[in-house]
Amino acid sequence: MTDSLTEAPPAGRIAIAGAGIRLGEGAAAFEVVRDIDLAIPPRQFVCLLGPSGCGKSTLLGALAGHLGLARGSLSLDGQPVAGPHPERGIVFQQHTLLPWRRVLDNVAFGPKMRGVPRAERLDRARDFLALVGLADFADRYPSELSGGMQQRVEIARVLINQPRVLLMDEPFGALDAQTRLMMQELLLDIWTRLPTTVVFVTHDIDEALFLGDRVLVMSARPGRILEDIPLAFPRPRGRDLVTDPDFVALKRRCLDLLRPRDGRPPLPRLTPLGLPLAGAA
Repeated sequence: MTDSLTEAPPAGRIAIAGAGIRLGEGAAAFEVVRDIDLAIPPRQFVCLLGPSGCGKSTLLGALAGHLGLARGSLSLDGQPVAGPHPERGIVFQQHTLLPWRRVLDNVAFGPKMRGVPRAERLDRARDFLALVGLADFADRYPSELSGGMQQRVEIARVLINQPRVLLMDEPFGALDAQTRLMMQELLLDIWTRLPTTVVFVTHDIDEALFLGDRVLVMSARPGRILEDIPLAFPRPRGRDLVTDPDFVALKRRCLDLLRPRDGRPPLPRLTPLGLPLAGAA
């Protein structure tokens, strides 16, 4: 194996100040994200959690450089985000692999576009396929792989570019429950070996609490950050974490934050075991 996996990416510090995003034109325009202020230090794993339509994916699109801001600023390592760039790699729910290329050539595609010599880029692609557990599938085509395997190839295809930031838009949302759990554990293993800044969009509370260093809970549209929840669970994390009393208490807190704000009272305060506190309404 070459040293391509040990090349440390640049810092990956994200700064967002007063960010607002609007979509549509003229009278049909509407506000999707409002007044986002956020600082993410290098190599932190941050989960964006919120209801459908709250602007999670829109904010991720702005971080990727696919969408502009209506107001405010967004920078990576002090430089404004002005458009798409491999330093901000993005993984979507549905893979974007080229169906006519072998798995190895799909992973090597980014380096090819940058003019990396063939032998070097294929060696690096093999390293990243080994990282995601698919070394034996280099000569297959995407259609010959399962959904989880396709997503693993997609992750390798992004990571080979050594991005400062890995952006993930519900990447496991289309997978069955068992495969989804496996992919979450694989992602954490990869991240510990190639620590880069991760911004992970999800609407699944368990997923956010299991993966993240922080969970940013967003409101319904226009999306704002309701609460920034630090997660002190030790790493590496196992599946027994989901039954930890602190995990359960944080899950109830997230559920409360995500309830529609339609005048109904908030959920009662709970003990770590999920029982109402004495005297709580």
